[in-house]
Amino acid sequence: MKTAAEIMNADVAGVAPDDEARTAIDLLAKSDLGAVPVVDADHKVVGIVSESDLILADEESDLHLPHYFEIMGGVVFIGSMKGFEKRLEKAFATKVSELMTADPIVVHTYEAADRVAKKIAEHHHNHLPVVDEDGRLAGMVTRADALAAVVEDS
Repeated sequence: MKTAAEIMNADVAGVAPDDEARTAIDLLAKSDLGAVPVVDADHKVVGIVSESDLILADEESDLHLPHYFEIMGGVVFIGSMKGFEKRLEKAFATKVSELMTADPIVVHTYEAADRVAKKIAEHHHNHLPVVDEDGRLAGMVTRADALAAVVEDS
């Protein structure tokens, strides 16, 4: 059984949490992976930005204020302002840290391909960062990479 190190794409650029959001967006546009790992100064994986992080769902894209009513001269919102605030932050994100999913699921270089495939399936991801023993970025593995390796072994 092949390991994550053997099936991963090792030629993967990462971005830093303080990088401009545009940097991650440009990298995603140039990459065929669909996700960009976010690494700290020690090259340790601290997050991931995927294409889905950049998409505001249709119901979020219009950013309507939550429903409200006025009572005694004040405004009372019906529903959560928190969800609205999150959508607003995402729509106007300027830093990678505002877009990324922190503490992403990762696989280690030594993990077997079937274990990688299982993690991908369990967590409903299409790509996962691959890290070495120290948590440093080694590459990215896709659902297709893992499935091909599992099929090849069966």
